[in-house]
Amino acid sequence: MAEAVKVIVRCRPMNTREKNLKCEDVVDIDGKIAQCALRKPSDSKAPVKSFTFDGAYGEDSTTEQIYADIGYPLVEGVTEGYNGTIFAYGQTGCGKSFSMQGINDPPTQRGIIPRAFDHIFETIQASDSAKYLVHSSYLEIYNEEIRDLLGKEVKAKLDLKEHPEKGVYVQGLSMVPCKNVRECQRIMDQGWMNRSVGATLMNADSSRSHSIFSIHLERCEEDDTGEEHIRAAKLNLVDLAGSERQAKTVSFFGMQLNYNVLVIVFYYYYYYYFLSCEIFSFFFVGSTGERLKEATKINLSLSALGNVISALVDGKSKHIPYRDSKLTRLLQDSLGGNTKTLMVACLSPADNNYDETLSTLRYANRAKNIKNKPKINEDPKDALLREFQEEINKLKMMLRGEIPVQLEDGTVVKPKTSPEKVQPSNAELEKEKQRIREEYEEKMQQMKTEFNTMKLSKEQLEVEMMKLKDHYDIELATVNTSVASPGEGWYQ
Repeated sequence: MAEAVKVIVRCRPMNTREKNLKCEDVVDIDGKIAQCALRKPSDSKAPVKSFTFDGAYGEDSTTEQIYADIGYPLVEGVTEGYNGTIFAYGQTGCGKSFSMQGINDPPTQRGIIPRAFDHIFETIQASDSAKYLVHSSYLEIYNEEIRDLLGKEVKAKLDLKEHPEKGVYVQGLSMVPCKNVRECQRIMDQGWMNRSVGATLMNADSSRSHSIFSIHLERCEEDDTGEEHIRAAKLNLVDLAGSERQAKTVSFFGMQLNYNVLVIVFYYYYYYYFLSCEIFSFFFVGSTGERLKEATKINLSLSALGNVISALVDGKSKHIPYRDSKLTRLLQDSLGGNTKTLMVACLSPADNNYDETLSTLRYANRAKNIKNKPKINEDPKDALLREFQEEINKLKMMLRGEIPVQLEDGTVVKPKTSPEKVQPSNAELEKEKQRIREEYEEKMQQMKTEFNTMKLSKEQLEVEMMKLKDHYDIELATVNTSVASPGEGWYQ
């Protein structure tokens, strides 16, 4: 069943820089109706732009509240065998890392990632029958290069590969076993120390790379016969680097000057004469040199992500441009694939960030229309048994008149929807009986073939076949009764 990507917005309070600049607050959050309104600072008469999401959280919100509302159900799904992804998106310095990593004091602002650790291991400890195996990996995408934050050579480039069953994966990525929350936290801290960060005008400690911390969870449970059933799931916790317009001002000897003016005059001079001069960076601070290159790569990958979202939402394009960046390839299953996905769009309330805030809101508004198809990741033989059981349940509901049935001539026989009853003719019911018999025989043959391929035990095969036969006998008797004595179960 298709499921939309969940999207929430979170607006942080004004920071010191914005207060010193006497910025105006242009973002209004109404958490009760999950709505975010944005006012245009330069035009008081302009209509307010409003957006509605799965959740909207203002400056007084806590990460504890956000996790309880929308993070908890997603991580709970991971413990049941579904893949999950939570990613934070937004402008540089708007609170992405704060939401994902959090702080320890106050405890209500602990991040989504440590809360997910607690959740997963609490579930493991509470389980009596199931056995779990947990591994973690941590990578960053820096300047379109994939690095293993847990590897011996952090700056070594890793390659993306594609497997017909596993999908896209990173070759040589470290997979570290974890037995408890403390080990997960230690691994995350180790990787965090290895991340690429740098100062920009918007954020003194800005993440200059995208990072993905993944928890790989395998669950093994025995049934009453001693047969093992295995489910494998993955939780991706993604902290995207922030976008930042390069037209923001830079500081030169304490003067605030426009970057677009200075870049032409100083860039080549800086590049050729001052590239290795540390004292120059003291006077000239902003998105220049290495920061400019980083920002360009970041914006290109975020643009590729936006193109993927647009293509998925548009529905007209047969080609989805996942291959345009490393980020979109790694998130391919999270956008339009087999994953439950949550996007946390982070905002600044300040008027001088109006354009970036509007861009983030539009980005998030498109993302909420993406449809994923999450399913439990289980052993093939378990998936086959589940498929058969679902088909049997569907047939039962059809014959009880609980869901519509389409006959071979195209006639749709519906369950009771109005007081006007229309009883199908005996000929129609005889036809439906024949269809059920043929479907049963086909399913029986399919079950024999597929179970033999899976090399299941003879005893288990006989049990499943007897269940299907009993179901057939009961439901066929129901149809026979309807032919002999019309009842009130069917309406058209």
